[in-house]
Amino acid sequence: MANACINLGYWLLHFKISNMIVIPKPNKKLYNSPKSFRPIVLLNTIDKLIEKVIGERLQFHSVSNNFIHPSQLELGELKFKSTIDTGVALTYTIQNGWVKNLTTSILTFNIAQFFPLLNHQLLSLIIKKVGFDQHISLFFADYLVNRKTNYSWTSFSSPIFNINVGVGQSSALSPILSALYLSPFIYILEN
Repeated sequence: MANACINLGYWLLHFKISNMIVIPKPNKKLYNSPKSFRPIVLLNTIDKLIEKVIGERLQFHSVSNNFIHPSQLELGELKFKSTIDTGVALTYTIQNGWVKNLTTSILTFNIAQFFPLLNHQLLSLIIKKVGFDQHISLFFADYLVNRKTNYSWTSFSSPIFNINVGVGQSSALSPILSALYLSPFIYILEN
């Protein structure tokens, strides 16, 4: 089914409708601020499985073709770019600096609410420019448009409405899509 979706450049409309449930973050003293809650996208099992298959293939292709900058280490679910890989790379860099009597610095940042704010048009353009097969570009051009969701919080449920930004926090594609989204900026900074 994943192959058929990619070859046709089509993501089923049924899979484009999600339910975003708002859950409280654990161990907060007060729950009177939006930052005390986390929106989680609920997807059906088939949708998650297909996204996982596509995400694995996209990760392999992206890493093996250097579409993701070598110094870009994501603290998430990317293969060869995990938290442990980040720690190993950081330890190596620091120890290398010590051997050369250098002071080592590191720049890290966390972009709050990053997944929900990815711009679909820019993401589609980046996927096209990266050099993926045309089927992949067409698939993601369709995958990202005409998405709908509703919010659920305790007993409240909103009406369904269109969403034209972001990728789901719990989507298997979110880590690789966000890494691809950031990669051109890191290459630009390097130059």
